[in-house]
Amino acid sequence: MSFPPELAQGFAGVYRKVLPDFPFFQGGAPGGTASYAPLTERAAAGIRQAQRFTEPEQWTFPWERSYTSAQWLDTVPTFGGHSRIPAAKLAELLAGIAAAVDAAGGSFTVGYNALVVTATRTEAD
Repeated sequence: MSFPPELAQGFAGVYRKVLPDFPFFQGGAPGGTASYAPLTERAAAGIRQAQRFTEPEQWTFPWERSYTSAQWLDTVPTFGGHSRIPAAKLAELLAGIAAAVDAAGGSFTVGYNALVVTATRTEAD
């Protein structure tokens, strides 16, 4: 995920204030294609180990989605680990996030990357 820089900073501030030990948004926006490199490399290694496929290729498909404040607030609790945040802390976090989105104009666009590891099978069973 990639956020507009000013919004990423706003979100990071909210997380630091409400949940200082929570790993999400520590040091900026979460994720990024590079953060998935260990997973895609592991998949490619498994394909190579099978010895029945061509050399794995890794593809990236960028896409974007725009969110209103309300749409984003519906999404946040579905992120990894957020379902374990106590209800009062989650409500405080969502209020801070809403304020950050509203301060940025009430909507924003998130950049995503779909990552694919693929190979062609070279022999039949």
